[in-house]
Amino acid sequence: MNEQLKGINAAPGVSIGKAFLLGKEEFIIPKIPISEEKIPLEIMRFEDTLIKTRRQILDLQKKISEELGKNGAEIFDAHLLVLEDRLLIEEVISRIQEEKICCESIFQDVLKKYIQIFSKIDDEYLRERVFDIRDVGKRVLRNLLGKKEFSLEELKEKVIIVAYDLSPSDTVRMHRENVCGFVTDIGGKTSHTTIMAKSLQIPAVVGLEVATEKIKTGDLLIVDGDTGIVIVSPDEETIQLYRTKEKRLIDIKEVFLHLRDLPAQTKDGKKIELAANIELPEEMPLVLEAGAEGIGLYRTEFFYMNRIDLPTEDEHYQAYRMVAEALSPYPVTIRTLDLGGDKFLSQLKVPREMFSFLGWRAIRFCLARPDIFKTQLKAILRASVHGKLRLMYPMISGIEELRHANSLLEEAKEDLRKEGIGFDENIEVGTMIEVPSAALTSDILAKESDFFSIGTNDLIQYSLAIDRTSEKISYLYEPAHPAVLRLIKNIIEAGHAAGIWIGMCGEMASEPIFALLLLGLGLDEFSIPSQAIPKIKQIIRSVRLEEAEEITSSCLKLSTGKEVEGLVRERLNKILEDEGYTLQDD
Repeated sequence: MNEQLKGINAAPGVSIGKAFLLGKEEFIIPKIPISEEKIPLEIMRFEDTLIKTRRQILDLQKKISEELGKNGAEIFDAHLLVLEDRLLIEEVISRIQEEKICCESIFQDVLKKYIQIFSKIDDEYLRERVFDIRDVGKRVLRNLLGKKEFSLEELKEKVIIVAYDLSPSDTVRMHRENVCGFVTDIGGKTSHTTIMAKSLQIPAVVGLEVATEKIKTGDLLIVDGDTGIVIVSPDEETIQLYRTKEKRLIDIKEVFLHLRDLPAQTKDGKKIELAANIELPEEMPLVLEAGAEGIGLYRTEFFYMNRIDLPTEDEHYQAYRMVAEALSPYPVTIRTLDLGGDKFLSQLKVPREMFSFLGWRAIRFCLARPDIFKTQLKAILRASVHGKLRLMYPMISGIEELRHANSLLEEAKEDLRKEGIGFDENIEVGTMIEVPSAALTSDILAKESDFFSIGTNDLIQYSLAIDRTSEKISYLYEPAHPAVLRLIKNIIEAGHAAGIWIGMCGEMASEPIFALLLLGLGLDEFSIPSQAIPKIKQIIRSVRLEEAEEITSSCLKLSTGKEVEGLVRERLNKILEDEGYTLQDD
């Protein structure tokens, strides 16, 4: 068939394997009539099934908790809430009594009605609850019909997961199973599921829109995570073509291995710090293998998300201590809790606005809940004696927020002093610049920060008014947009004027053509997915700083992002060709 689907290149690499549709399950249920006297038994069967389903979910929670450590994992709270929805339950019981039809048929009809209602709601968060209703509904129907649920743990061969969407928690679990790639109908290039795929080095394409319609379980697929192409049922010639590309990528990776122990230094001696972004401690072997000089971004929100309760101070401490000791003497920068947008806490009763990218999230949430915030701050401070730890605050929009956060940090320090617990009194405290107001007042923020880390994923979406998780407008997401480049230039210049160093932990820093621009703008640290480190190091070692500055100066005079990308690509190709390497090899 050789049908080609085009989506968004989410995580690089090539994967060839059989498709497995996750969550794509249809039930054909006849309307079987029941007699009057059997109505109470039918209602009892329905209620017993709800109880059974609840027990299964609780058992699954416990199992995941054991797999992921004593902290546990909790991703099914919304499912449990659906099972306890009295309106839904009473409607099913009422219709069983009135229509005298088997409970599975009635339940399926009621479920469809709820899905249709929620799908039409304007509120994005409520609309997304459709997935929870559908998932728990299928679990109930399986139990009513006596069908067994298929688990990824039962996979006997490598597969490519095909799904409408995947939560970050789903993606976290994939590296433990036989999953060699995934594709989804929705999603953007910088959604957190995509970021997780990059971190775990799973080739992925998102935003395909019709993947679950066009692909069946068992279909042979080719996933090209570099170009965003998925090929369904490829012919032999196409398979061989991609086998060759797959081997070439492996060969390139081996060529890069010699760079691991070499410094990220330009030809004229400018040393750049190359660090890695991580989500989970399990990524440490990949970080060390890539030759990273530390962790520039340790995202801690997944430590909160995958559990049934809030982590204690000691649990935080143990997790941070492990990473600090593993990377010593290199630095580890821990970002404080950054929930909201496409990441949310299941165990807290929070307003729906927290789930908005512009709502009650990140540092705003932390400042409103100092009990949660100070627990994390004290743990970071305690772990700071075991390595070179830094901490940074996300989504700071102005100096008052920075001062408020620092006052809570001082309270945490004082608490530890009273308890007689040691910590690094001189721990570096940085500010993430990812809001336009912070970028424009970076000269003010720099006076009270030890360093800046530019979070381009959010900075770009806020500056260009683009939802970075939306596949519909992904074409507008332009890191090379003149407005974005000017903001970054302003941030770096303001920081350097105040005598602090500037890093970048957004996805922009991991793209070769943008890396050359950022080098020319004066960026001091690149913090990127570990698999991108060799490529960026190769570029840094292939160019003179003054050459990068000249290219960047020319780009700042251009009018569009496309013009910028065209110029940089042309110049970078020439630089790399002189080194016996081409940008297309990426």
